[in-house]
Amino acid sequence: MTPQASEQSQQPIENRQQLIDFLLRGARPRQDWGVGLESEKVVVDRQTGEAADYKQIRELLARLEGVGGWEGIYEQENLIGLQGKRSSVTLEPGGQIELSGRFCCDIHCSWRDLGRYRHQIASAGQELGLAFFGLGVHPFSRLDEIGWLPKARYGIMGPYMLRTGDMGQRMMKQSAGTQVNLDFSDEADCLRKLRAAQWLAPLSYALFANSPILEGEPSGFLSLRGEIWSRTDADRCGLILQMFAPEAGLDRFVEYALDVPLYFLQREHQLLDLTGSRFTFRQYLESGYNGGRATLADWNLHLSTLFPEVRLRPQIEVRSADSLPPAYTASVAALYKGLLYSEPALAKIEAIFAELPLSDFQQLYRNSWRDGLKARFPSGTLQEVAATLLPEAVQSLQEQYVAGLSGADESQFLQPLEEIVFSGVTLAERLLSRWQGSRQEKLLLLFEHCDFSDR
Repeated sequence: MTPQASEQSQQPIENRQQLIDFLLRGARPRQDWGVGLESEKVVVDRQTGEAADYKQIRELLARLEGVGGWEGIYEQENLIGLQGKRSSVTLEPGGQIELSGRFCCDIHCSWRDLGRYRHQIASAGQELGLAFFGLGVHPFSRLDEIGWLPKARYGIMGPYMLRTGDMGQRMMKQSAGTQVNLDFSDEADCLRKLRAAQWLAPLSYALFANSPILEGEPSGFLSLRGEIWSRTDADRCGLILQMFAPEAGLDRFVEYALDVPLYFLQREHQLLDLTGSRFTFRQYLESGYNGGRATLADWNLHLSTLFPEVRLRPQIEVRSADSLPPAYTASVAALYKGLLYSEPALAKIEAIFAELPLSDFQQLYRNSWRDGLKARFPSGTLQEVAATLLPEAVQSLQEQYVAGLSGADESQFLQPLEEIVFSGVTLAERLLSRWQGSRQEKLLLLFEHCDFSDR
């Protein structure tokens, strides 16, 4: 952010249009569209599979600080992340490690970025006895065995989660996901992609289901992570149902965000805890707080505390995939880039879902976590939807390359999905079919299934 933009963000908000304009600041012409990939990983002790503690993870970050351009991010004396020129490494509340990769022109760029990161953390982690699993939920450690990352915002969010659902702290400390960031050209394009990405949420949970285990035992879900998020905080998680309306504009997204209670405000590098009451951004905008008025910086911070399946920050961020083994991580980006950057593919998504009654879609969404690609709705199964849309994504990526909109053909990143779509057997089901034997045998299975080293 430029100094001028930073100064403007501190000015009081004068009207609602500023909130919409803030969301539209990410609009770009088609030739400038790119893709961003964010990959969270569970960090475990290599010998036991138990969650690594902050001391171990801090040592990992300390070894990477100064390597390859990484600079430490500190909160007081605590090392809580790394900042590169265009990428960052951050820590989730239970010590899960996330690479927020550079916003790239294509997925080949994202894959190279991820590859460098994998090599760095794998080398440092090996020396420290750590491993990194592409798995949607921690496989062994109990919730009370996982410590909290020493970060002020988590100290506020953690207790609040106990009041908003029965799995919020599991979400914070035990889950890990894969997010993709995508571009749009204007408000109409943004809204169409936002709706399409919400319609794709059950397919994403099913196709990328990879969290069937909780605390060493089968959980009854293929994507337990999906179930966990649904029981975290109804105010700020799940689907934004009002965005499905054909006439919905970005004002609907603003209305949704205004009515979500605030976690905190930031003043002079300190967070003011506002979780003692359901004080919404709408109330803050209308009446202020402690003599201060709402600013765009406050709005931006508030938007970072909303966790729906799809959000705007300022690109479109889709959040419905579990953490995955390396090859499948790039597949998430390839699927969404192929489908959302294609007029024929968007039309196909709309043809499949637009006429489906909302109640049926919500049931399909819930069923996807337990049943995966076998989840049914009146028109068929999610496996059939995947078989219809995967070729659309392949063709779209190939056409983007031919048109000069990517540096190389990205359709190769969809190849790992072909067997899953053809068989209907998810990564989660593959893991469950072999989940037996001693703890050590299960740990070896996890290394085979989802180790994130660069071997």
